[in-house]
Amino acid sequence: MELHDENSFKIRSYQTAVNTLERGEDINVLGKSIAELQQISGIGKSIAEVIFALENEGNHTSLDELLSKTPTGILEVLEVKGLGPKKVKILWQEMGISSTHELLEACQSGQVAKAKGFGEKTQESIIQALEFKASNSGKWLYADIEDQVLELINIIQKLEGLGQIAIVGAFARRMEIVEVVELLIETEDRSLAIQNLDKVKEIVQDRKGSSPYKWRGKFESLDLQLVIHFTQKEDFINEKLLRIGSKSHLLYPSKENQTLASILSKEKYESEEAAYQVLGFPWIPEELREGFFEFEWASEGGERLLEEDDLKGILHNHSTYSDGKHTLRQMAEHCKSLGYEYLGISDHSRTASYAGGLDIEKVQKQQREIDELNKELAPFKIFKGIESDILTDGSLDYPDDVLASFDFIVSSIHSALSMDRKRATARLLKAIENPYTTILGHPTGRLLLRREGYPVDHKVIIDACATHNVAIEINANPWRLDLDWRWVHYALQQGVKLSVNPDAHAMEGYADMRYGVLVGRKGGLTAAMTLNAMNLQEIEQYFEKQKAKSKK
Repeated sequence: MELHDENSFKIRSYQTAVNTLERGEDINVLGKSIAELQQISGIGKSIAEVIFALENEGNHTSLDELLSKTPTGILEVLEVKGLGPKKVKILWQEMGISSTHELLEACQSGQVAKAKGFGEKTQESIIQALEFKASNSGKWLYADIEDQVLELINIIQKLEGLGQIAIVGAFARRMEIVEVVELLIETEDRSLAIQNLDKVKEIVQDRKGSSPYKWRGKFESLDLQLVIHFTQKEDFINEKLLRIGSKSHLLYPSKENQTLASILSKEKYESEEAAYQVLGFPWIPEELREGFFEFEWASEGGERLLEEDDLKGILHNHSTYSDGKHTLRQMAEHCKSLGYEYLGISDHSRTASYAGGLDIEKVQKQQREIDELNKELAPFKIFKGIESDILTDGSLDYPDDVLASFDFIVSSIHSALSMDRKRATARLLKAIENPYTTILGHPTGRLLLRREGYPVDHKVIIDACATHNVAIEINANPWRLDLDWRWVHYALQQGVKLSVNPDAHAMEGYADMRYGVLVGRKGGLTAAMTLNAMNLQEIEQYFEKQKAKSKK
């Protein structure tokens, strides 16, 4: 609508409706009549009709009309970071650009920088955004494909002529981003196996890329590569180990300078445990097999890694006080129903006005509600927290007397993400040194496959957290998974506790905790080093001790 210069008041009414539905208290449009939809604040008759049509028919004449006069490529250009409808309109109508390919060519030739309202800096940021997008083509978040992969396994298991089936490759190691899903199938008749796989409608074979020993293709509904390896029963364990472990894991020099790969080439093993035993190690979990620190971990006895059941509470969550979908009560009651002992509520601070950040009066109102709910829900407890924006100079978002009123503070960066590494690191260091900071939230602010992270010196940041006893968040949202697992091990070596937080903006967001656990495990995280694996009494004492340091 903005792109085609629709009436500004009409555009504003649509935006108001969007905000109402996204931030409203458990609003569900499913099954509602047009009259019922009109009862929702901010939704008039015309928008109610649009919602009803979209929900029941999947389209609406207004949307169809807009799409009919918009080139498909322009819809892709609208998704480029930093380009709003006004700029896209200039690119399209004044420069004749109607695709991301044409946009990249125009930027590389310097034409975009000359256009009104753009300039060299904007042109360079567009190039970076397009190159970032292109480099991630065909890549998927683990969380986004997990269900489809597991469903495919269920389907394949029912086919004739197949024995054991194992997930191998990056997916088996729970990598946060997956380009190729690999399966290993035991069969004595590869031709029959391939014939039966051709009957599976969820996948499509690339016949040119396939061979009698390897099936190549894609998922029917996803731009996601699939490779299926075939092996015989006696080779299954050896092949499984060879195809799960990364190259660095398989070539790690160990006993008598033998690598796992060389050991597997000498004899066949009946179990993975037996193969690792020859190297003098206990079984190494799949997610650790990166050639990173797993052999050191195993030689020290293989301390048990964190599991979901170890978590006693959920910290870093949002409610309708800021940009959450559900009320404080709903977030608390659902958390309690899941078996957790406590909830840390941490809505956005006042600087995050775009997300309904809390002014001081709203903070006080929320804290009064927390006191009342705690009386009602005991022994379950809601901790008073805030996700305080780290301002550009590194300071936190409220005066000290307000900061002192919280039980814990998640300090996070949400703005000015284009600082260079030196300034960005200094900004975080100041926030870490602030005695009110309890947890450093999503340290780099990255959005996987969407936005690169804040350029910080991880080692310096982690060392500072160790010095000032600040925990670091593993943000469990599948788009973030930040702190990156590659730095978790170093943090543990420095004695820094990690907090697995879902950054939930709705009750269903709690389910993301499992992805944070997977990331923690890849870095060697244990329950003892996980902040929210503490029980209620332990974390109460921890928060009190942390608050005491701010009074010195």
